[in-house]
Amino acid sequence: MNTLKYKDFIGSVNFSEEDGVFFGKIEGINALVTFEGESVKKLKEAFREAISDYLELCRAKGIKPYKTYTGVFNVRLTPEIHKKAAIEAIKSGTTLNGFIKKAVEKELRVDN
Repeated sequence: MNTLKYKDFIGSVNFSEEDGVFFGKIEGINALVTFEGESVKKLKEAFREAISDYLELCRAKGIKPYKTYTGVFNVRLTPEIHKKAAIEAIKSGTTLNGFIKKAVEKELRVDN
């Protein structure tokens, strides 16, 4: 997926051939905020304006602008991968949860 970045926000980028416009939404927030433009330049301007408007709304309503994450989510795997991961977790002396956490940290290059 193509994305835009501004002020620690990420926006998705899509194109509607039928309408001849680029469009997207601000990701990682507890609201639906969309933007669009007929050129990349206009799309970027609309994205920045959408973020400014959203931040002003958050200030006015006293709400946090970013989505909060619990640290808990479900992962769907094929039964074969699930089995292999469970076996590798046992062999490495950890739980399946610990094994998956370590794999995600490695992929994201997070030091813990």
